[in-house]
Amino acid sequence: MKMNVAIIGVGRMGRRHIQSVQKVGLSLNCICDVNEESLLITKNEFLLPDLVITCSVEDVFYPSPPECIIIATTADSHCKLVCQAAEAGVQYILVEKPMAVSLEQCDRMIETCNRYGAKLAVNHQMRFMEQYEIPKGLLDTDAYGGLTSMTVVAGNVGFAMNGAHYFEAFRYLTKEAIEEVTAWFSPEVVPNPRGSQFEDRGGTIRAVTSNGKRLYMDISSDQGHGIRVIYGSRNGMITINQLTGEMVTTVREDQYRNLPTTRYGMPAVNSQTNIHPTDVIDSSASVLQALISDLNSVSGQDGRQAIAPIVAAYQSAESGSIPVRLNSTLDRSRVFPWA
Repeated sequence: MKMNVAIIGVGRMGRRHIQSVQKVGLSLNCICDVNEESLLITKNEFLLPDLVITCSVEDVFYPSPPECIIIATTADSHCKLVCQAAEAGVQYILVEKPMAVSLEQCDRMIETCNRYGAKLAVNHQMRFMEQYEIPKGLLDTDAYGGLTSMTVVAGNVGFAMNGAHYFEAFRYLTKEAIEEVTAWFSPEVVPNPRGSQFEDRGGTIRAVTSNGKRLYMDISSDQGHGIRVIYGSRNGMITINQLTGEMVTTVREDQYRNLPTTRYGMPAVNSQTNIHPTDVIDSSASVLQALISDLNSVSGQDGRQAIAPIVAAYQSAESGSIPVRLNSTLDRSRVFPWA
């Protein structure tokens, strides 16, 4: 018998989750959204019967809760819905990113799921994408000598909406937690496409681990095109255009590998290839499969570790761009207007 799944929130991302559920081979038994137009669009797109459609969250859990639930609403409702699902007896919960709008909410979600025995995952898909798996495999070799820095240059993708992905990717690639963040926010606050009640800042961030590995992000509000990621290492460099999948690599020839880093112009092996560009449906299906199989799952704690650097970034930018250490006192209770 197929595991039954409910989805709360069927906007654009919620409808992609329907396709992910189909790819994993699970049974969609309920969709819910307070927006009747979104429900109608989804019904017509997927030819769903009326009996699986509701605008009431209570209907999702009555007469019995689904085994798995996907929460694809805006971030301001994630905590309430995750906790409600865990308390109702849902076994597997997948929540969209950003995980929540405060650290206190992240902690409440994790604690509630632990208390009721629910498995919680956050839809950070990078560890399942070739755009991260392939560079990781190369950087971990002796030829490259290990990742030293990751630089993201992009259009105004937002620190919470997409920046959280890069914090999670960096932590996954380095296997190290971020310890310090310094941030400079763009002065302009660009209108949020999800509604005037939401806000997501652009700007520049520098994040560092205890071993000195660096993450740089420039997603300033005066930039409006493209996403490129550059990986630096002891002996080489990898550049990926995340929208097209183009990957350019350069690495020292073996005989020059142990020369000092000041010899940065040594003969190198250069290549250019294409890897699969980001596919949200396939990668979300991989996150869902990992959750229900309990194999390489993106846990609630992983999601929290992607939120904490953003909270630190706000504290840094609002305090004259001073470095903020994550093991110091971050404001757990502050609620942010993220979508």
